[in-house]
Amino acid sequence: MSRVYNFSAGPSMLPESVLNQAAAEMLDYQGSGQSVMEMSHRSKVYEPIIYGAMDLFREIMNIPDNYKVIFVQGGASTQFAAIPLNFMNGSGKADFILSGQFSSRAYKEAQKYGEAIAVASSKDDVFCHIPDWDESKFTPDADYFHICMNNTIYGTRFTKLPETGKVPLIADVSSCFLSEPLDVSKFGVLYGGAQKNIAPAGLTVVIAREDLLGNARDITPTMLDYKVMADNDSMYNTPPCYSIYMCKLVLEWIKSLGGLEVMKERNEKKAAVLYDYLDKSELFIAPVLPRDRSMMNVTFKTADDELNKKFVAEAAAAGFVNLKGHRSVGGMRASIYNAMPIEGVEKLAQFMEDFEKKNK
Repeated sequence: MSRVYNFSAGPSMLPESVLNQAAAEMLDYQGSGQSVMEMSHRSKVYEPIIYGAMDLFREIMNIPDNYKVIFVQGGASTQFAAIPLNFMNGSGKADFILSGQFSSRAYKEAQKYGEAIAVASSKDDVFCHIPDWDESKFTPDADYFHICMNNTIYGTRFTKLPETGKVPLIADVSSCFLSEPLDVSKFGVLYGGAQKNIAPAGLTVVIAREDLLGNARDITPTMLDYKVMADNDSMYNTPPCYSIYMCKLVLEWIKSLGGLEVMKERNEKKAAVLYDYLDKSELFIAPVLPRDRSMMNVTFKTADDELNKKFVAEAAAAGFVNLKGHRSVGGMRASIYNAMPIEGVEKLAQFMEDFEKKNK
């Protein structure tokens, strides 16, 4: 069976070279006579995998020495609770920009632990853009300021960052992790689930400034205490061993291609193919304001729900799968993460053009 072009928002496609290497090592990892799925996380054969992945993150993202790379579980959604438990520990306040469903969930979860303040929101516009903000309305004594850098469901992204001064900026980067260079020093914490751009589901990556760690609330579960995880090299308990192994392979793949600058060039080129077509299309509508368009998740639709369904069905039959939009917004969504080759995007654009000609 030939492989399809998988436009899933996550779990998403992985580089074929990575899958081939993982397949070759499935039964016998580097002469150990065992699969990575089977080996102890405390073993000498596994140590180079987890520490190698951490080191590659530092190298590829140019992470400063005063930041910890932490591997945890529970997805980004668990971090919505872990973050206020670890960091909402001074004034008990935190600011949020609501730009989509996941930033809204983080905001709602934080309300359980302190005063969560929505300083800007684009909810009234169905999150079709990143909201404008007024920095004079930021809470000066907030414990942190939270954003979601890329909004998977709505296809928007931050192209500039709020100036938060001494208040640590925390960002959910689940769907844009490793897609382009990012100045880590501008953030107190970066976090994201791996299943979109890094590895199979099961792994969550947290990059945290060291001085912010160690002040978790007394009620914080041990497994959600970032200081505990950092002090134990992410092995306080059994980590998601195989996902970390796959993460290491993906990081090696990114490095072999030239790093994040090359990733950015590739991703900009792929996104341009779709957006250029959508901007001239008379059938398909791109709802996101051009200034805020995501490079990772391209949302579009027609004016007819039945035609949307027809498109998704015919696309799947042609080998373009998982194009149905999120249930909360409908339409279509093409997630074009790092592993999606340019030819997949070009062929999709051609299929869309052919579909338009047949359905005018």
